[in-house]
Amino acid sequence: MFPPGIYQTGLIRVCAQINERNNGGIPPVNTDMERIRVMVTGVGGGGNGEQLVKALKMSDKNYYLIGADITPVSKGLFLVDKKRILPPASAPEYIETLLKVCKEEGVQALFTGSEPELKKISAVQDEVRSEGVFLPMNPKSVIDTCMDKSQTMAWLDAHGFSHPSSVTIREAADLEKISKFPVVLKPSIGGGGSANAYIAQDAEELQLFGTWMLHIYPEFIVQEYVGNADCEYTVGVLNDMEGNLINSIAVKKNIMTALSNRLKIRSRYTGEMLVISNGISQGQIGRFPEVTSQCEQIALQLGCRSAVNIQLRFVDGKCYVFEINPRYSGTSSFRAMVGYNEPDIMIRKYLMGEEIEPHFAYKEGYIMRGLDETFYEGEA
Repeated sequence: MFPPGIYQTGLIRVCAQINERNNGGIPPVNTDMERIRVMVTGVGGGGNGEQLVKALKMSDKNYYLIGADITPVSKGLFLVDKKRILPPASAPEYIETLLKVCKEEGVQALFTGSEPELKKISAVQDEVRSEGVFLPMNPKSVIDTCMDKSQTMAWLDAHGFSHPSSVTIREAADLEKISKFPVVLKPSIGGGGSANAYIAQDAEELQLFGTWMLHIYPEFIVQEYVGNADCEYTVGVLNDMEGNLINSIAVKKNIMTALSNRLKIRSRYTGEMLVISNGISQGQIGRFPEVTSQCEQIALQLGCRSAVNIQLRFVDGKCYVFEINPRYSGTSSFRAMVGYNEPDIMIRKYLMGEEIEPHFAYKEGYIMRGLDETFYEGEA
């Protein structure tokens, strides 16, 4: 996808720009110029941006980390070397401000840590890269497809991959198309954390929840509740910027804990627990080849370049995919803990010219998560 050496060329140009400013009497951005300068946006506590910062801090390359967020009281800003405040991604000046900050800080690699920024930047990737910034991001077509669950299900169906039976709801009459229960109701657009998701166990509940969701969304999706709480996985697949597979990893999620589920109710008909997970994943981490091999094929056929995160339930040997997040994961930091450090791998490959062995080895085990706190003495 990119000519050889494009990012090395960009690095040279950035260094030259910094030297030019220094020669003009402007203080250097950073005297420790051998450290690669990486900016992560959306570093607020608990989000993907903070996870990317934590992963990059685990690298032995000692990156110079620039954290950006919309508020100065963002937890991730206290983990980085330099703090910058950006406007919300919805602001008309967002891209102009982002590029200005990249130039001022001599940014060599940029990672987005929030979905609004991912979507906004995806439309101007060439403009960002023309500034000499390495932007490991999926093509806009991939991002657009995956951030719309209805489009995602249509793509999976057209390419022969398994997924829960799904119906897109745009008006009350569409609810009549659903006859098999239980089902999950959730917004069609966006992903991560199953925000505003509900479980309907019968037609009466479907009408109740569905009518309410039509008041706040122009459309939403209803999916068959597949499998059970013990068969849910989050799978990361990492492709290079030319679309070649690098590696994959999976977490067999423990979604019964209070920290990791958004909704948990008992079935009135079978007695089993019906559970919807949230974005705080934990559980058994490893290769799980029977699961990851299917996800690798999805990422390759989808045309992913960089990271993609696939949410699924594994039933009778098949991956029933219910969501694809076309970005780096909220599990990036603990993937890095086992030697699967996605942002670090991409920087090593494209800014340092390192050879990355496909399906490189990493540790397997169990990941547990909790909460930690940061105290800042002073006013916001």
